[in-house]
Amino acid sequence: MLETDKVFAGSIPENYDRYMVPLIFEPFAADLARRAASFSPTAVLEIAAGTGVVTRALAPKLSPGASYIVTDLNQPMLDYAASRQAPDSRIKWLQADALALPFENAAFDLVCCQFGAMFFPDRPSGYREAKRVLKRGGHFLFNVWDRIEENVFADDVTNALAEIFPNDPPRFLARTPHGYHDTARIRDELEDAGFSRVVIETRAEQSRASSPRLPAIAYCQGTVLRSEIEARDAGKLQAATDYAASAIARRHGNGEVTAKIQAHVVVAVV
Repeated sequence: MLETDKVFAGSIPENYDRYMVPLIFEPFAADLARRAASFSPTAVLEIAAGTGVVTRALAPKLSPGASYIVTDLNQPMLDYAASRQAPDSRIKWLQADALALPFENAAFDLVCCQFGAMFFPDRPSGYREAKRVLKRGGHFLFNVWDRIEENVFADDVTNALAEIFPNDPPRFLARTPHGYHDTARIRDELEDAGFSRVVIETRAEQSRASSPRLPAIAYCQGTVLRSEIEARDAGKLQAATDYAASAIARRHGNGEVTAKIQAHVVVAVV
């Protein structure tokens, strides 16, 4: 992962929430919220919350007396998440680094994270921090994307951009969001961090959009891929988005489009 892969700023948070969240994040957020609620947690920490899709799904499922601290490394993403959330006295918003959490030991009975572990510069350190702030018997619940070939629109866009920039193809999607998919490695790193039991389930969903243009905009303008495109040619963002849309249309048609998305869902117990 490059240092710039962590920077979700400018117009990215709004485009991310408008396009990426309904395209690929909502079905997995509903799944994560359901699993989280099944543990009946009373002290919850969410890390790498992004624009708050899990927060919006999980908060209504928590007990009235629960506390819910929602964090992200990127303040612009956290600000956008807070603006989308209904008023809720149980929720506290805090900018925080998952590798150096500003909380006491054994403060939470659930730590959850949707598609954030891939962005940790040092995942074993992040896992040790999650374990440190969990009570004995607490759960660390998170998900990560499977390899890019199992996530069709992301693969389509990556291949299309490689045709536009053949000498220096933008590889953000393959490198970071879809770059941490080896379940044996995930299990080993969690066990090395001190978790006693690790269960990993691979789950497929469907990504749906009303037109091929929506996934193209989502990936090219709602993720750090935008920064990669603009770094290669500041004037080519629209042309790159258009080309990605045409590539999706060629493969999936010009009307409503549907494609597979796949992720690993992980539960680790202290």
